Amino acid sequence: MTGLLNRLALLEAVRTQVGHRTNVAAVCRELVDAVVPAFAGTTDVEVLDDVVRGEEPPTVPVRRSVPLRRAAHRGGISAHPVGDVRILPAGTPFSDVLSDLRPRLVPIAEADSWPATEPAGADAIRRSGAHSLIVAPLALRGQALGVVSFYRHRHEGPFDRDDVAVASAICAHAALCVNNARQYMREWIIASTVQRRLLPRPPSRQATVELSPLHRPDPEGGGAWFDAIPLPGARTALVVGDVAGRGIAAATTMGFLRTALHTLAALDLQPDELMARLNDTAVRLATERAALPPEDPLHCEPFTAGCAVAIHDPVDLICTIARAGLPEPVAVLPDGTSARLSVPPGPPLGEAGTAPFPSTAISLPEGSTLAMGTTALADEVLAATAPLRPLLADTGTTPLPDVRDSIEGALTRAHGTGEQLMLLARTKALPADQVLTTPLPASPEAAPTARRAARRRLEVWEVDEETACTTELIVSELVGNAVRYGTPPLRLRLIRDRMLTCEVGDAAAGAPRVRHARTADETGRGLFIIASLADQWGTRYEARGKTVWAQQPLRGHHVRGGEIP
Repeated sequence: MTGLLNRLALLEAVRTQVGHRTNVAAVCRELVDAVVPAFAGTTDVEVLDDVVRGEEPPTVPVRRSVPLRRAAHRGGISAHPVGDVRILPAGTPFSDVLSDLRPRLVPIAEADSWPATEPAGADAIRRSGAHSLIVAPLALRGQALGVVSFYRHRHEGPFDRDDVAVASAICAHAALCVNNARQYMREWIIASTVQRRLLPRPPSRQATVELSPLHRPDPEGGGAWFDAIPLPGARTALVVGDVAGRGIAAATTMGFLRTALHTLAALDLQPDELMARLNDTAVRLATERAALPPEDPLHCEPFTAGCAVAIHDPVDLICTIARAGLPEPVAVLPDGTSARLSVPPGPPLGEAGTAPFPSTAISLPEGSTLAMGTTALADEVLAATAPLRPLLADTGTTPLPDVRDSIEGALTRAHGTGEQLMLLARTKALPADQVLTTPLPASPEAAPTARRAARRRLEVWEVDEETACTTELIVSELVGNAVRYGTPPLRLRLIRDRMLTCEVGDAAAGAPRVRHARTADETGRGLFIIASLADQWGTRYEARGKTVWAQQPLRGHHVRGGEIP
């Protein structure tokens, strides 16, 4: 009776102590800690190397060439160090167990032949004084995960058949825990890979904004992302987002939202409208998740996401910001003063309803630094009393990557937990000699006036003849449409950055559209001509009216500070 009670207590200890960790090696360490010395003097756990990396375990019989990793050891002398990877020699109880998944009680005697096939193991057994061995498989549903070896020594009684049954029960529970850790590892690898591939590459050098992202991934994977999207007129959309949850679901949802955001940004929407349409996409994704079968793990997980969008205009030095579920950004001015930006909060993305996402236009002088972060960083970096704020206040002189590194080091010292992401953006102004702004009369004279002004500036910029002729034609058609259908005041703007942008603004809210004029029609071809000549064109709506723009690539010309590709 005493023996039975001891065995039951041992099995209960194994069930309560093994399986708390999500790492295969950690689970194996929990196993040896639970059974030594309560059940065996020495225990070794060897796991298939593919299983440690999260791969699917093979079915029996396992190929002889499959390598195993020594995952855990406790007790006497070990023939191989923990972490060692090797192929099991044929003809030993360890390799035999992987062929049929049957546990074996192995008395160790001098006359046995199998130790000769593994001299290092035989020497360790002899020096430790082991005299009794149980080799049991780690297996689940006919798939082999590894092998566990239990040894007893001189001062311990030999194993018997009842002990084999106990060892089998121990390994059955351990196999379930090891497989759970393997599946977690596989999902983590996939989620981390998906998120890493979906995140933008390190931002390229831009003329109007310097960028430096700080991203500290969660060990379990997450859904945080950032973006810097070039917009017409040398503007840049700065984006920080965070999908609630972890793992593959959060990473793939982040991919959906990021793709939708890029598509919406191509429409040149203002941040408030962009956020509202992005929320429409998030609501549809949340509805689809809620419609999943109840047994689907995603069915019970709430769908929420946060996002902040800031559009930096390097000509007017205005930053227009909207946010949904993320903390207020912080701006650090060139004189070192800093403040939270009073951007009204919108609801988290994915919540059904008609709540608006109000935007705020803020004047940021050249050399200002904008810090946008996920909620996990709000208390430590963006809060008014955070000890890390002095690091941001030095951005006027310190290179932005150095500021980021200092913040990351401070976060490490502060033991921040969870996924953390922050985008630092230092604003730059587009040089005045790269911009032409001309008011236009609301009369037929507007088109000739605009053409003359454009021609003079294109000559100063030394734009090639073909591009200059095309630009004059685009300017003429844009201004002609504004005079015919727009409302004063009218304005022409030429911007020379990586692209040559022509903008014509007026106070009317009506949207221009491409018409397909008939052969005998004398009008109606303006936007059709622009669409044929320009690389891109579109309309941007503002608080007072709209701006119709068209872009062309520049070829081999120079601006102050370097060549435009």
